[in-house]
Amino acid sequence: MNRVVFSACLLLLLSCKKEAKEPAEPENEHIEVVNFEELENLLSEQEEEVLLVNFWATWCKPCVEELPYFEEVHDSLGGPGLKVILVSLDFPNKMESQVVPFVRDKGLDPQVILLDDPHENDWIPKVDSTWSGAIPATLLLKKGKRKFFEKSFTRASLFNEVSEFIKP
Repeated sequence: MNRVVFSACLLLLLSCKKEAKEPAEPENEHIEVVNFEELENLLSEQEEEVLLVNFWATWCKPCVEELPYFEEVHDSLGGPGLKVILVSLDFPNKMESQVVPFVRDKGLDPQVILLDDPHENDWIPKVDSTWSGAIPATLLLKKGKRKFFEKSFTRASLFNEVSEFIKP
């Protein structure tokens, strides 16, 4: 009797058709991969809005610690007058394995860009002549006005700097 029940169960399991699952599409539609020239063009296109640009990477602990503050600024101050851009300096070959899952897991809403330009000695001084290349680094821009920070932010210090910068 046990053999009959076992055989019936085995037959039932083997006869069930497995549906092939399509692999999920990566959710990186909003992560654009750009070289520095393209990033520079994007940064120079701003009109009256303030750009808050943060250079970070998934492997940088201080960067990851301050990202929620940039998310908060985006959520509370972002809009027509302020745009937050998060520029990942992760290696481009880590896009699918690290950057996309990180952005998805953290639920990052600001625009995320992956900078794919191996000529950092050329573009780092173009971002700011005082930048050593260390991250996190942040740039505040508005037509004719700019402020650069090569440091980590606390929530209060980031909100303070942004609020002071956007004052008329």
